[in-house]
Amino acid sequence: MIYDLIKALREDAGYSQAQLAKKLDVTRSSVNAWEMGLSTPTTHYVVELAKIFHVSTDYLLGVDSQRCLTLDNYSDREIELIYNLIKYFDETKGQSLYTK
Repeated sequence: MIYDLIKALREDAGYSQAQLAKKLDVTRSSVNAWEMGLSTPTTHYVVELAKIFHVSTDYLLGVDSQRCLTLDNYSDREIELIYNLIKYFDETKGQSLYTK
């Protein structure tokens, strides 16, 4: 469910509810209500959450269970560094985390 994903992504990113609320220009209680399943973010906020956490809206909405990174706002050099990090983790864990 979206509320589980919002909380997990927020915690993975190291944001407090207040910090995420500030990024979205909403109240902390709004973020709390989303995470508790008491309300659902509007389409606008689903898109903004996807941008903040670099995931697809389909992932947030539970349409696609595969987590993917959106790299649209990164430079070519930053993307190369991200791919190199993923390659490093692939080699150390012995499993593929992505397809290029």
